[in-house]
Amino acid sequence: MRGVTTPPFAGRGAIDLGALAAARQQQEKAAVAMASAPEGVVIDVDDDTFPTAVLDQSMTVPVIIDLWATWCGPCKQLSPILERLAAEAGGRWILAKIDVDASPRVAQAFQVQSVPSVFGVVKGQPLQMFQGAQPEAQIRLVIDEVLKLAAKEGVTGVVGGPAPQADEAQDEEPLDPRFAAAFDAVEAGDWAGAAQAYRLILDATPGDLDAQAGLAMVGLYQRSESAVLHPDAPVTDVDAQLALADDEALNLDWAGAFSRLVATVRATSGTERDRTRTRLLELFLIAGDDPAVAPARTALASALF
Repeated sequence: MRGVTTPPFAGRGAIDLGALAAARQQQEKAAVAMASAPEGVVIDVDDDTFPTAVLDQSMTVPVIIDLWATWCGPCKQLSPILERLAAEAGGRWILAKIDVDASPRVAQAFQVQSVPSVFGVVKGQPLQMFQGAQPEAQIRLVIDEVLKLAAKEGVTGVVGGPAPQADEAQDEEPLDPRFAAAFDAVEAGDWAGAAQAYRLILDATPGDLDAQAGLAMVGLYQRSESAVLHPDAPVTDVDAQLALADDEALNLDWAGAFSRLVATVRATSGTERDRTRTRLLELFLIAGDDPAVAPARTALASALF
């Protein structure tokens, strides 16, 4: 089951404010939202409490799991966004935060390859959602899909009070149908359809960073399906280095991907250098708020000039 899934890419903001400032801003927003949130909307879970806190509660209330680690930079950006969205939802779903280092059995059960990793649980059944920090608009789309599935399964309970009435739910900001079309195509693995949907958005609003990142992300996943890796290829072998950088990006090793491509920019010229630079800029869009972006931009400027 592909599940409710989108490829990893982070939101905009790091280029202008810096990853640290962006993370602090999200933490402040989350703290404000949590002050008025029902008790039990955001919970810390470990190996021992997982069966009761997650599996049992998922029978009546959708549970979204944030698998994180203390050493993970993107986790510091994503977790506060999830906390704030959980608080704003008013108990319609529970956010269960799980430190993978402190809860190895849960991490193993979900076959966690990288963090952050986010899953939904409805009636005890896991739903793969996404990996890596994501733009808030994409996170809302994924959560909305989980809630729709939960409703079909009759899981519509609310933590800390009665379920919101239909007219209250209508107060939520409607989803942009253009992004919804792109998201549906990504969920189905229809890369051509997703790319077309993002291009339609960019035709109307060329400066839309979410659409730019989405289109770059689709290209990354499309390329990955036929990629052949040559780890020992020389730095001047642009095709090989681009494929290796894609693989590192898919594994959220942004620093490794950026360093590889900057080195290739330094070692090449002309068309080959332009290809490498273009790919690096695409990966910057996908990585978004990752702390590795800012130093890599500086290194790229040095390599070019």
